[in-house]
Amino acid sequence: MSRIGKLPIAIPSGVTVNINGDTVTVKGPKGELTRTLPPDMSAKLEGSNLIVMRPDDSTKHRAYHGLTRSLLANMVEGVSKGFEKTLEIVGVGFRAEKTGNNLTLRLGFSHTVEVKPLPGVTLAMEGNNKIKVSGINKEVVGEMAAEIRALRTRDIYKGKGIKYAGETVHLKPGKAGKAVGRT
Repeated sequence: MSRIGKLPIAIPSGVTVNINGDTVTVKGPKGELTRTLPPDMSAKLEGSNLIVMRPDDSTKHRAYHGLTRSLLANMVEGVSKGFEKTLEIVGVGFRAEKTGNNLTLRLGFSHTVEVKPLPGVTLAMEGNNKIKVSGINKEVVGEMAAEIRALRTRDIYKGKGIKYAGETVHLKPGKAGKAVGRT
């Protein structure tokens, strides 16, 4: 069996799980998420645990087993705690401003960049150079953070751009220098 797939998912208090055929709905204090299970996968409630089962040991079913369990565990965690990613803007003159629900970024281009949040995602600012992306769906939060980061990825020579908090960027030394005396 899959080491991840066979682990039960503990359901915290305040979270309800409804299984209707191949559709799983999870409700919690932060919201509600629904997902259709992959083909041939099934889930059942045993007390306060959610268990994912597969029909046989074929390669396809073994792959889906761990995936399905991880997706359902992320749903349970999302409606109870939520997910958050933090981005940092590095560079002289690079900054962000919150305008309504949108984000206005100044990233060294000749124009400002407007970012509209995806449905279910909230954008918050900490100072001028930290952006917090939060929501209940882990996939959508990660996608929104990746879209913002892709607007100006870190420069490998100067280190300017947008990065995830805690991400390390190794700077290249650049040219060792031109030969002295040559023109």
